[in-house]
Amino acid sequence: MADLNDQLDADPWEGDVPPMPEPESDPNEALAQLFVPGGSFVLDVPETPPSVWGSEADVLWAEGEALMIAAPQGAGKTTVAFQVVRARLGLQDTVLGLPVTPGERVLYLAMDRPAQAQRAAHRLFVLDDREFLNDRLVFWKGPPPFDLAKRPEILVAMCERAKADTVVIDSLKDAAIGLSDDEVGAGYNRARQKALTEGVQVLELHHNRKAGTNGGEPNTISDVYGSVWLTSGTGSVISLYGDPGDPVVSFRHLKQPMNEVGPFRVVHDHPSGTSSVQQTTDLIELVRNGGPEGLTAKRAAEDLFETNKPTPAQVEKARRRLEKLHNEGFLLRHNGASKTSAATYYLQMRSVS
Repeated sequence: MADLNDQLDADPWEGDVPPMPEPESDPNEALAQLFVPGGSFVLDVPETPPSVWGSEADVLWAEGEALMIAAPQGAGKTTVAFQVVRARLGLQDTVLGLPVTPGERVLYLAMDRPAQAQRAAHRLFVLDDREFLNDRLVFWKGPPPFDLAKRPEILVAMCERAKADTVVIDSLKDAAIGLSDDEVGAGYNRARQKALTEGVQVLELHHNRKAGTNGGEPNTISDVYGSVWLTSGTGSVISLYGDPGDPVVSFRHLKQPMNEVGPFRVVHDHPSGTSSVQQTTDLIELVRNGGPEGLTAKRAAEDLFETNKPTPAQVEKARRRLEKLHNEGFLLRHNGASKTSAATYYLQMRSVS
């Protein structure tokens, strides 16, 4: 019986291709190779996950976990994705201020408007990169050969065929049809997990709902379009939000492997295809401006999240950032008179030697 690659060689995965065969190896032997001793699985865990994109505990994309960038059309998800691809190829060090670990070869599935993806990539590379790109970057244009939710083995087969250790899926709506259906979401998640298990790092571009649950900016994980299995199977979810072509969009880290990164504003330089982080709220400066009254976590959350009524979760996120500065010796903390009183933070006075 022909193996998977032989079948994929038939008429570049188009037309009537026979069903994929089941593995011919002994099922018991295959299962035995997949079991992991309990001690290794439970105890051999690093303090912070190794990152594809991130630094220490500020991880946007952890190794072995999928990253999803959700955004409305024109908000810059493809622009950011190609900068990550460029860094993954070793041609730049950081994206949005965080380092990217270089990989070996990237497969970019340009399924949604390939011409638009081509223009976005063209802004970042030069003619001198041609030979390098031919060796390290490969594209698939248009819909995949099969619906990835119905044929979960296809994604990892495409990565193996391309000899890629990184795959960018642009976008999920073209990878599987009917993403709001849980059966489709679970089927696609199986395709994603098969690729991750084989050591492929997965970056997915997707869409959020037209408006958030409160009618404004989508800013929760439930605001990502489709079945819950799409976000449940990821390690990290980023939301970019703005109108098509906006030079400045919001960035929110909706699901995190470790620390929450942001929120902040992203500035897109459309002619060059690059992006940068707009000056963000400086908590030390806020404490300094508070003078003798200091700064509470609630007041910090109002500035960080640009709201007069921060949620308890937002206040807690602000408190953790203040605590981090306190533990690093930048701030003093004065606890309230009672357990229900809010702590207040002040600048740490440093001696001048």
